[in-house]
Amino acid sequence: MRISSATRLIALLGDPVAHSLSPVIQNAAFSAADTDGVYVALRCGADDLMGFMRGLARAGGGGNITLPHKERAATLVECPSEAVRRTGACNTFWGESDGKVHGDNTDVAGFRRALNTFLEGSPKAIRVLLLGAGGAARAALTGLLEEGVGEVVIHNRSVERARAVARRIGGERARVTSSVQELRDQSFDLVVNATRLGLSPGDPLPLDFEILGRAGAAMDLVYGREPTPFVKAADSFGVRASDGAEMLVQQGAASFERWWGAPAPVEAMRAALMDGRTR
Repeated sequence: MRISSATRLIALLGDPVAHSLSPVIQNAAFSAADTDGVYVALRCGADDLMGFMRGLARAGGGGNITLPHKERAATLVECPSEAVRRTGACNTFWGESDGKVHGDNTDVAGFRRALNTFLEGSPKAIRVLLLGAGGAARAALTGLLEEGVGEVVIHNRSVERARAVARRIGGERARVTSSVQELRDQSFDLVVNATRLGLSPGDPLPLDFEILGRAGAAMDLVYGREPTPFVKAADSFGVRASDGAEMLVQQGAASFERWWGAPAPVEAMRAALMDGRTR
């Protein structure tokens, strides 16, 4: 990789970011597509987010936003996409010739693509249990509804936060549980973990699968170099499960397309992720 004064700087902003494999994936994509850019991960506090975003965008670059800043980023972009406005979360930003910071939520497209890759059939009319009510959960809920699922039950530690998400995005197809006991013996075609639990060692499980009557499949939006605790727990109950690796690739591909205005080299990105997870 040759870096010059013309090289575009694309950065992942969040806290923590040391675990992220996005630099591995995106730098492989930049190389495969022969683009003049470099992708780095920068630990960023909430008070510094605006400065980083504006500085990078106005210098011709851009980036991704990760935990815990996606919702704050949505309030900072000057030209938000419909996905940002609907979810109240932003994970991708860039600059354009108008000098403004543009933003999108490519988690929505990434989730939909990963969902259709993972499921053995169509998601239409299925019943889903969604764990979480943050930025990732908003993107997942939006994607699920756009795919035509039948019902989404949202469970979150803060019931009011979950209700706010359901009112904003879910409409008649989303409802909220007030306690985990309401889930006892219920059956779901899909369980989605959109919390950050599993990101740090020692995190508790977001759900005890034993409480459910049936779970047809499980998707964890968290990923790591090894199977996540949520995936391991699902496997132990005979539930087919997937972690967030494919969503990481797919949302990264959608982000690439926003920055460069060209199709992303998805296979190169997926191969780089597989290689990065084994190191």
